Amino acid sequence: MAETVAIIMAAGISSRMNADIPKVLHQVCGRPMLSYVLDACRRAGVVKIYVVVGYGGQHVKETFSTDSDIIWVNQQQQKGTAHAVLCCKQYLADFDGQTLVLCGDGPLVRPQTLKTLIETYRAEKPALVLATATLDDPTGYGRIIRNENGNITGIVEHNDCTDEQLRISEINPSYYLFNNKILFEAIQKVKPDNVKKEYYLTDALSIIIAAGHKVTAIPAVRPEEAMGINDRAQLDRVNKIMRQRLAQKLVNQHKNGIVTALPKQTDKSGRKGRE
Repeated sequence: MAETVAIIMAAGISSRMNADIPKVLHQVCGRPMLSYVLDACRRAGVVKIYVVVGYGGQHVKETFSTDSDIIWVNQQQQKGTAHAVLCCKQYLADFDGQTLVLCGDGPLVRPQTLKTLIETYRAEKPALVLATATLDDPTGYGRIIRNENGNITGIVEHNDCTDEQLRISEINPSYYLFNNKILFEAIQKVKPDNVKKEYYLTDALSIIIAAGHKVTAIPAVRPEEAMGINDRAQLDRVNKIMRQRLAQKLVNQHKNGIVTALPKQTDKSGRKGRE
């Protein structure tokens, strides 16, 4: 069975966080949000993780300096999600396996969701399998476009949606598992033909479909799990959800006769959260 690796996009600037630290180092329940994404990948069986950094990249690297399974990739200019993935080409151009692509600011990702992606890929052998979510308020998220048979035909970013597309509630929370070689064939053809003039990873999906490859979209993401973090209000909501998860974990441990407390969670530098 071919290996699964992961690319985590973690180059974002904290422009709406009103802080001078990289966004992925903001803390959720005492840990940098990036650490949750890394842990989810490992628990899903990922063998190697490529983390794409940009703004404050050295600070991110120092925080996770003891993590031996991380390969650091620099994105000097933030030109979009497809460009972030393309920065990994020097490492993965000849890799014959599967590549997870995730966002570093999505700490609510669950290992089981990633395992579902991997299991679906192994069963169906598509070029790409992605997980979707359905939200009461999909504002800000890319919409999943399906045909009359229910098959995915593309993803349209919120800013590029028509009025009709804005009414779609099935969204893209950015959980992808690609056939690696098909990913890099497609990613090089992406053009910045959108409002932001960025290179979107979602456009690679349309290119893959147009080439005749199979793409599978599964509704495997819970609404809370789809939440990323772009500002302080979202950071606060994610902290509350994570505290509820940790509390439920303690309850489950006690039900199973395990009475040890959860370990205190801090980042590897020992810094306190800046909430």
